[in-house]
Amino acid sequence: MTHPDFNLLLTLDVLLAEGSVARAARRLRLSPSAMSRALARLREVTGDPLLVRAGRGLVPTPRALELRGRLGPLVQEVEAVLRPAETLDLTRLARTFTLRNREGFVENFGPALIARVGEQAPGVRLRFVPKPDRDSATLRDGSVDLETGVVGDATGPELRAQALFRDRFVGVVRPGHPLSGAAVTPALYAAGRHILVSRRGADRGPIDDALNAAGLRREIVTVVGGFSEALALARASDLIASVPERYTGTLRVGLHSFPLPLILPEVTISLLWHPRMDADPAHRWLRGCVREVCAEPPMPEAGR
Repeated sequence: MTHPDFNLLLTLDVLLAEGSVARAARRLRLSPSAMSRALARLREVTGDPLLVRAGRGLVPTPRALELRGRLGPLVQEVEAVLRPAETLDLTRLARTFTLRNREGFVENFGPALIARVGEQAPGVRLRFVPKPDRDSATLRDGSVDLETGVVGDATGPELRAQALFRDRFVGVVRPGHPLSGAAVTPALYAAGRHILVSRRGADRGPIDDALNAAGLRREIVTVVGGFSEALALARASDLIASVPERYTGTLRVGLHSFPLPLILPEVTISLLWHPRMDADPAHRWLRGCVREVCAEPPMPEAGR
């Protein structure tokens, strides 16, 4: 009976994560020719080309995409079995973690997270970077440790995700706006002038679909890429911004918020990370800190 070469599991995991023979070779400290031979062996074993040429790059086959979702846990389990047992000493931990989030996360959860981390592990530094898109490449290449957001079609299938909290969209206007003292009906909401938040510059979104289902249509005056921009415009004009309630709590201080008079599903904000960090004790501790901070009740909002 021929025994399988378990080294090929790690090689395939890295190849699928990198999508490049050269980058995979550098990451595993192999020569490009050795990595090419390993890919040839993988193709022979699996009976599938796995990665095929597309222009200057390589793209995974359907079989490779299926394997990518299963490989992470397998490789992680093997690494955990062979790794010496570690006792995490937070008082001596010296490490920088990078967290990628949309605007609103740092303003709402950053102070409590920094305080919690500083109290338990004073040698740990948090680096917050913006999240202009849903591309998972930064989690794959290790330049980002953790990310928050909504899991969608663009989320890498191999990524780990854990729900942090559920959120709903609210309408936001300046104090004294006609909607700040009224019972907002679908017709009143639709009759206003609106700001659409879209990182891709789209001209409509789920709110427009909900209005359309009710036989209504709103006037979108401007499209912006982020919540901060939308709320700054609402603060200085009669425009209406529609943003996630909890994620933007601090950003909305001094503004009037109201529940949208529409049937819209809640969104789930999740914590995302690459499976290779599953068993890392320090990373696991930080994930726990983020979950605990996000589970705390939100602060009362001023101007509501």
